[in-house]
Order: sequence, then C-alpha cells, then structure tokens
Amino acid sequence: MGRVIALMDDLFFQMKLAETAKHLGVEIKVATNADALQTLLDPLPKLVVIDLNARSNPIAAVQQLRHSYPDLRIVAFLSHVQRDLAAQAQAAGCTEVLPRSAFTQNLAAILETAKD
Repeated sequence: MGRVIALMDDLFFQMKLAETAKHLGVEIKVATNADALQTLLDPLPKLVVIDLNARSNPIAAVQQLRHSYPDLRIVAFLSHVQRDLAAQAQAAGCTEVLPRSAFTQNLAAILETAKD
C-alpha cells in the first residue's frame, strides 16, 4: 500500500483527499501544521501533498522537507492567481506546484504515483 502525507487545514479538502486515497488503496495521513507533519515522516512516504493556503507556514514546511529529504516528491496546490506564492513554493523545493483546479482534476493520478 502506498503512503501519502499531507499538510492542510481545509476539512473539505482533507475529506476529498481521504476519499480518493481510500478508493485507490493508498494510506493517507494529514497534518495541520509543520510539527505534526514531521511526526508523520516515519516511515518516509512516497509523496507529500501541501496546501499552500494552509495557515501554518507551508513554505517553511517545504523548505524543511526538502532540506531533510532531497529526493522526496512534494506536490503543492494553491489558487491559480497566487503566482508569487507559486514561485516561492518552487524556490522552496516543491516538485510540482499546481492550481487547486488542476490538483483536484488530477488527484487520483497524483495519488496513484504513491502506490508501491
């Protein structure tokens, strides 16, 4: 079973992520802040999903992840109009930064990459 962890505090998106992961047979764990995210990294997941609109400084969380795990796949999403934030996320080390609509549309395919 693949394993994904996520940093997000949006309950609607947490449910959407959990439902899609369950359908695909992928384990999902959600943290609402960077400290909680760190506790979920053992064992190391194949994918980390970051909501760049989370209230808990997601850019710092990405920087910390990238520093500790240079090869970890980090997919982030945000509103399509937040170009500065997207650039910050890329600079911090996100593997991919997607508009929320594209992330939602491709959620199953994104989670599928975490399967063993």
